[in-house]
Amino acid sequence: MIALSLAEIAEVVGGQTYDIPDPSVQVTGSVVRDSREAGPGSLFVAFVGERVDGHDYARAVVAAGSVAVLGSRPVDGVPVIVVADVQKALGALARHVVQRLGATLVALTGSAGKTSTKDLIAQVLRHKAPTVFTPGSLNNEIGLPLTALSATEETRFLVLEMGARGIGHIRYLAGLTPPRVGLVLNVGTAHIGEFGGREQIAQAKGELVESLPRDGVAILNADDPLVRAMASRTKAKVTLFGESGEADVRAENVRLTDSGQPSFMLRTPSGCSDVTMRLYGEHHVSNALAAAAVAHELGMSAQEIATALSGAGSLSRWRMEVTERPDGVTVVNDAYNANPESMRAALRALAAMGKGRRTWAVLGKMAELGDEALAEHDAVGRLAVRLNVGKLVAVGGREASWLQLGAYNEGSWGEESVHVSDAQAAVDLLRSELRPGDVVLVKASRSVGLESVAEALLAGGTEGGVDAR
Repeated sequence: MIALSLAEIAEVVGGQTYDIPDPSVQVTGSVVRDSREAGPGSLFVAFVGERVDGHDYARAVVAAGSVAVLGSRPVDGVPVIVVADVQKALGALARHVVQRLGATLVALTGSAGKTSTKDLIAQVLRHKAPTVFTPGSLNNEIGLPLTALSATEETRFLVLEMGARGIGHIRYLAGLTPPRVGLVLNVGTAHIGEFGGREQIAQAKGELVESLPRDGVAILNADDPLVRAMASRTKAKVTLFGESGEADVRAENVRLTDSGQPSFMLRTPSGCSDVTMRLYGEHHVSNALAAAAVAHELGMSAQEIATALSGAGSLSRWRMEVTERPDGVTVVNDAYNANPESMRAALRALAAMGKGRRTWAVLGKMAELGDEALAEHDAVGRLAVRLNVGKLVAVGGREASWLQLGAYNEGSWGEESVHVSDAQAAVDLLRSELRPGDVVLVKASRSVGLESVAEALLAGGTEGGVDAR
């Protein structure tokens, strides 16, 4: 974070200081909420949760070097800035810092692909200037301000992923960190059970472009009608990306390498250049175009963008992580999360990677689909058969049984699909049946914890177990 005195922080957040003998002392380190991350010059934010109270760690973080604690009550003998609402105070501090920075803020949202696209944008913009970006998927009302507060005086680009679970969420986040560039990737069915329908999701995602200033840029997916329609909701300049001929930034001659990595001609208003990505799956073409549109609007040439995209990798765990075992089995760990759009994309990537090889799709439930859950799980199971996936292993309870039933009804007749109770059962099955050269995809919603299957397969051997959830 940029250096701020405790007195200035207290004024910004509307807090009272307790046991702070010298309010001129500055926070020169990180703003953290995890006591294990506290270090010299840091500010510890004490949240009160259902099971953990951050104030209980106040003395420990000061002993580790924290300058003070931002909390909701005093702690004897500990320097604390006390506020009525810690979350709102954290947001106010983030807003103050980004106003001081002078960096260009880029915000993005969408139903699928946010984290992968955010990672691509950050890797491309790093070629131009110092860039700070959201780590992993910390895209909510706590993670986003913490990311903003990690920027320093040298930061020129701040790339922020924004998630939403209801109307007004993105409007709130954009108010904390007002973007000049706003990107909307797509409107799908992720969290549809909470929103009630795709139109409501579009309403929520479009809050991002509504927040942009007149001299800002709204970057919209030309291939998604619900996103493209958001052009009428912003006063900013609109730039379209996609494979449509009307897109300002588009891909031509899209193809996949033998290993399933996308290659295409990138066309921008400033020129054309070839891209061959290190990532796997054709769905990354759209993510790459979104990143290219951001970079183009921030002054990078087509050649610079193409070079950066071709060198970019995956920065976040369990997102199409491809690892080949010594015996030739390839494990694709995409288990961080799942929704119908990302599940279909992963299956298509598996089919492309597995040409001439035997393929396995180890899949679990997709959460938060509401009334659409049965139909969506059934459709994914059917797609696995249509793509000629060698075997679908559906892991878990009711939703997994719907995956397997969809495959069965599509024509697998039990030969190409199986339903197992938990992660350990999946590991046991795979260990007994995998052959050199096979490709295994592992994917489910975060709550299922199927990354344990991929980790067990990569650990090697036939003994041991996993934490089956």
